[in-house]
Amino acid sequence: MYKNPAGRPGVVLAAAAVAQFVVALDMAVVNVALPAIRTALHFAPLDLSWVVHVYALTFGGFLLLGGRACDLYGRRRLLSAGLAVFGLASLAGGLAQAPWQLVAARAGQGLGAAAAAPAALALLTTTFPEGRARVRALGVWSAVNAAGGALGVLAGGVLTEYAGWRWVMLINLPIVAAALVLITLGVPADERPDRRARLDVPGAVLVTGGIGLLVFGVVRTDAEGWASPVTAATLAAGAVLLVAFVFAETRSPAPLLRLGLLRSRWVAGANVLVFLAAAGQFTAFYFVTLYLQEVVGMGAAETGLAFLPFSAGLVLGSLVATRVTTARGPRASLVPGALIATAGLAWFAFISADGGFVTDVLGPSLLTSVGAGLVLAPVAAAATTGVARGEAGMASGLVNSARQLGGCVGLAALATVAAHRTGGATDPASLNDGYALGLAVTAAVFALAAVVAAVVLPRRRATAPAPAPAAPAEQLEGISS
Repeated sequence: MYKNPAGRPGVVLAAAAVAQFVVALDMAVVNVALPAIRTALHFAPLDLSWVVHVYALTFGGFLLLGGRACDLYGRRRLLSAGLAVFGLASLAGGLAQAPWQLVAARAGQGLGAAAAAPAALALLTTTFPEGRARVRALGVWSAVNAAGGALGVLAGGVLTEYAGWRWVMLINLPIVAAALVLITLGVPADERPDRRARLDVPGAVLVTGGIGLLVFGVVRTDAEGWASPVTAATLAAGAVLLVAFVFAETRSPAPLLRLGLLRSRWVAGANVLVFLAAAGQFTAFYFVTLYLQEVVGMGAAETGLAFLPFSAGLVLGSLVATRVTTARGPRASLVPGALIATAGLAWFAFISADGGFVTDVLGPSLLTSVGAGLVLAPVAAAATTGVARGEAGMASGLVNSARQLGGCVGLAALATVAAHRTGGATDPASLNDGYALGLAVTAAVFALAAVVAAVVLPRRRATAPAPAPAAPAEQLEGISS
């Protein structure tokens, strides 16, 4: 049995899972409360979306920086600091009296999450060795991550309706406190940082600016449109900065993202896969939530309860995926999982304007969620397989960035597809047609994820990707194509 004399692996897993749970919860919990927030704080109609967008902007933009920082300065330090910032920002948001205060608090939450999320995943990959132990740990982490997103809808609805919108922010405080207690009890102390280690500042500026502009351009398509010169200029500027980042990383002695890491088919394939899966999952959440409220006519709390079967399916899929991955490797779960999710979303595309939860949502929810669980549980293990200990944060920041970007791009693009189908109409029949089309396209996205899993990911284990030149001794035994 694996032993870590400097810490308690079970407590490390619990701390990482609780940290990821609160980050995932916060990505969904606010959405259901937006109408109440608009009324209470007197948001202008076009400004309300920033409550959601600014979190995505800061979280997505700083993930790679947070991941590399935890490699250089300590995973426990970054996890604790990120959670502290996240908790303080949540308190500020719960006490906000003006729109700008809530938006600023949400930006602070995103910054804290960008440090905590990659640090939590990096702690798991450095605490548990590759193989059965890591697969099980990442299976638990992935199940909790998926459940956090699904339960966020439930929590947002119940809290908004029965306790008030401020509690969608304040609910984070006891969860953050629990995570910090777990870190104190069992997460091993970090080694003393190497004073010679320097963060790649030019790379950090370029990648943070590039990802930030891409996210900003995508999330503002609801106001500007994809064909807008503002959108085109923003996306082009983001792309230029990312190209400059790639160029700079090839010449940096201590890169923020070592490009050689992407030579591994596991790392590259898993990041493409998680981008597509996140695009599908985020978008499905969005369309089904709107369908239940705007077409079926459910209230906020009732809509949240309707997602309980989805949460149960995610957990079930994750548990099955852990067993399958342990026995046969990640690919054996990823391919069938993506196909099952594709079938569930295709079923969702048959929603009707006079439908209901039992007839139109329950069955496809269960099928989709089990498939998504089979995908989301092993993808983190795939994305970190063969990665050196000193680059665990780098790989964790990369996979979290792919997840966040996939969700932003997928949601914005498919929401545009649905809006184009409705033509601006707001009657239930027109809205139903738009949501049904969006869900059908989401099924195609998951089908593409299945192709990536089947074609790109290696079939068997071999050697690890090339190690970083500065730390060849730390390279773990891994795999390649």
